[in-house]
Order: sequence, then structure tokens, then C-alpha cells
Amino acid sequence: MKANESDLWVSPRLLWFVLALFAWLLATAWARPLMAPDEGRYGSVALAMLNSGDWLVPRLDGLPFFHKPPLFYWIGAAAMSVTGPVEWAARLPSVLGAVAGATALYLFLRRWSTPHVALLSTVVLVTTPYFFLGAQFANLDMLVAGCIACTVLLAAGAALAKERGEPWRALLAGAYLFAAAGLLAKGLIGLVLPAMIVTIWCAVTHRLAALQLALWLPGWALLLVLAGPWFVLMQVRYPGFFDYFVVTQHFRRFASSGFNNEQGFWFYLPVLAGLTLPWFAWMLVPRGKDDETRAERCDVDWLMWIWLAVIVVFFSVPRSKLVGYVLPALPPLAYVIAQRVFAGRSRYALRTPLLATALVAVAVCVACVPIVAIYSAPPGTRLRLPAGMSVAPGERVLMVDSYDYEIPFYWNLREPVLVSDDWEAAARDTRDNWRKELSDAGRFEPARTAATLLNRTQLAYTLCVPRATWIVGPNFAQLTNPWLARAQLVVVNDALAAWRFPGSASSDPHCLTSASAAPASNAAGND
Repeated sequence: MKANESDLWVSPRLLWFVLALFAWLLATAWARPLMAPDEGRYGSVALAMLNSGDWLVPRLDGLPFFHKPPLFYWIGAAAMSVTGPVEWAARLPSVLGAVAGATALYLFLRRWSTPHVALLSTVVLVTTPYFFLGAQFANLDMLVAGCIACTVLLAAGAALAKERGEPWRALLAGAYLFAAAGLLAKGLIGLVLPAMIVTIWCAVTHRLAALQLALWLPGWALLLVLAGPWFVLMQVRYPGFFDYFVVTQHFRRFASSGFNNEQGFWFYLPVLAGLTLPWFAWMLVPRGKDDETRAERCDVDWLMWIWLAVIVVFFSVPRSKLVGYVLPALPPLAYVIAQRVFAGRSRYALRTPLLATALVAVAVCVACVPIVAIYSAPPGTRLRLPAGMSVAPGERVLMVDSYDYEIPFYWNLREPVLVSDDWEAAARDTRDNWRKELSDAGRFEPARTAATLLNRTQLAYTLCVPRATWIVGPNFAQLTNPWLARAQLVVVNDALAAWRFPGSASSDPHCLTSASAAPASNAAGND
């Protein structure tokens, strides 16, 4: 590595650069409520991990939740141990993943491209609305995207450094470290996708000898020591873990058409083009003369194009597609855009259009935050208890015919809520929803499940006790549950309502059907 490049790793300039990225991506992470279902789900799982003190088993409403590994929850729970349940702490894992990916892109391009391309690629990346909002969305996509970016860039950097007789072991160790983090962030794709990208790149650029780095034993030892214990412990504790986490959540989800949001193979092309505006518009600008006469792509060009293609094609194959899946494609796309900007054009002539594009991009990023906040705030985030009211120790919360992920987070509940529904029907459901998630989680701890997931016939035995229960359900729930007339309506909005049911001092099992005057309502609307 060149002397001036190696100095960059310990330079205060790099620290300030990383802090600037962090500040920009965190700047509006507090400004909108958690969205349903993802943000409410993952934020509540992280908070439950903190409140329960069980840092090994992710739990959704107290039940083992093995859709994904625990890294996101570990980071979120650690943040909330300092800040309490606030939105930006729930989103911190995504912010950190974005900062890691952007920093890795900058450092890699500083070494193997040019400083101007490195800087512009990073600016394009972090001011792209797709990346900016993804960094402030509390789910696992951006965290694993950052891990994938770091793994690919460190592995490619190690291969290039080894060819030139430069130090490479630290870079390769970093690649294995981030591969382990990717496994703990979202499972096998954290390892498989970087391996596919780097392998194809080595084959296309005729550096098959570099593939020997994939057999570097110290790297595998590091990966297994970091990522292996959690998976082994879960399989030992829950014998059905491997089948559910690996077979169902990886292979069956990839191959099946029964999951949510089915889209055509072409889906991600307009998504990438539309959500990366205004920067993507540079791809439509005619090439400069120098670029037209350029005969061959360099090693970095090949890496970025292969990276971009692998991610888009891989996630285009399954029928189930979500927008966040292709976030790992944004770093190479940012490089491609930067290269297109510079190709055959003077940097001096580019100052005005580049500055204009950057300002528009920043404005779009910032403007998206209130728009998303206004149009996507779920009912659970708006169902706040009136000032001075809270769920007291010993009181329970029951959700009737619904499970609103955000309420445990915003009410800061320290115990799982009870949920009443038709759980036999939920077990037969094949599509993703809150019923399916809770039903699946209930397989791993049947005793806890029996005490948490209640059939409607169990309501009387649950509520008719000398203990108050807070009830959350649709705001029309009183029509299908007449016994709610005995409860105090506490708060209501345009979709949900909350009641406080006093219970039965005599443990009368017929308290839900006995005639009694309804208590005075003290509801507060909070639309």
C-alpha cells in the first residue's frame, strides 16, 4: 500500500469524514415514528431483548423469533440501554451498516481508483434517497448490505494487494470478520453473496490464483469463532432451529411463491432507477469522447459491474420481492454513476451541474422524511396513553384480533402481551403476517405459547380474575366483543382503541356475560 494511502487509515481526516457520514445519516433518524410492520417488529424485539436480559434468543412477544439472527437486536438493545426506547436508537444498526459500507467504498476507491472518484462515489451513495432512507429504516436490509459491501471490498482489496506484494492479511481478516457479521445480521446471504461476487470477478479478470484466499484458514477460524457459537447454541436449545431457520427461512422462502409481495423479474430495474434519482439521471447523459474510445474495463470496473449484476439478478429470481433486498447493489451503482459523470469530461466543467445535482439530492432526501412520516405512520404509533396513565406493574396487556408491533415499543412494556385470535387457522396460513409469525414462534416453547396466545374461548378465564387488563383492538371491537362495555375506554384513534378492564374481584368465571353497568368512559382521542 502506498505510504500516503496507509497514512489515511490513521489520519484525523478519515475520522472526521466518517463522523460526517454518521451525522448525515443519523440526522433525521429521530424525526418519524416507527413504521409497520418491519420497524415496529424489529424495534420491539430489540427492546424485549434488553428488558428480558436474554441476549441470546430474539423474542417476538416473548416467543423465540428465528426469522433472522441476532446482530441487529444486539446493537439496537445496546443503544436503547443508554437512550431508552427512542426511534433513532432502534434505527442505529441500520445507520451503522450504512456508514460502514460507505466508508469501505471510499477507502477502497481511494486506493484502487482515484481520490475524485472515491469522493464522488461516496457522495452519490449517501445522498441517494434510496440509501438515505434505507439507512434510517429499522430492519435488517441495510445492516447486511453494509456487511456485504465491506466483505466484498476488503476481499477484493486483499487480492489486489497480494498481487502487488503489499500487506494483505489484515484486509482479508477484515473480509472474514464482516462475513461473520453478515451471517449474524441476516443469515447465509451475508456469506454467499460476497463469495459469488468475488469468485465471478476473479474468473472474469483471470486471477484464479486469488481464489486460494477463500481457503485461508485463519480467516475461517475467525469467522467460525465469531458467528458459529450462536447458531450452535440455538440448535442445541431448540432442536427444530436448523430446519426452520435454514431450510424454511432461506431455501423455502427463496423458492416458494407463497410469501408476500410477488413481483415480476423486472421489478428491481425501475426501483433502482427511480429511487436513485436525481443521480441516476447522469446515466442518461451522452458519454464523453474519452469514454467512447475506452476499449477495456479496469479491474475495479469489472468488480462493480459484477457486484451490481449479481445482487440484482439474485433477488430478481424469487417471486417474493421487497424494496430493501437490493440495497447491497447501491455502492457499485454509485461508482458506476460517478464514473459516468467523470468519463471524458473536465472536472472544472462539471462543478455547476454536480453541485446542482447534489443539492437536489440532499433536498429530496430531507423532504422524503416528513412525507414518509405523514403517510406511513401505523395506528399503533398513534395510540399513546394519556398523560399520567401507564400500565402498572402486575397489570397485563391483551391484544384482541390484532397484534400491533409498535405498541410494546411505544408503551415500553416490560412483559409480553397476551394475544387473542384463531390460532388453529393461523398455523395453516402460508403468507407472512403477524398471525403466522407468532404461530411459528410458538412452536419452540409450547408452554410459554399456551400462556401467551389465547383462543377466544379462553378470554373469560383470562380476564375474570382480580387483576386489571389493558385491552387493545380495532376501534369497532366492542361490536364483536360486547363485554368491552364493562371496560373503561381509555384512548381511541381512527383504527385502534385501548380499554382498561378491571377484572373480577371474586374471580367469577362468568364476569364477561354478567349484567353490569358500563363504567364511565374517559377516552382520549389521539389521531
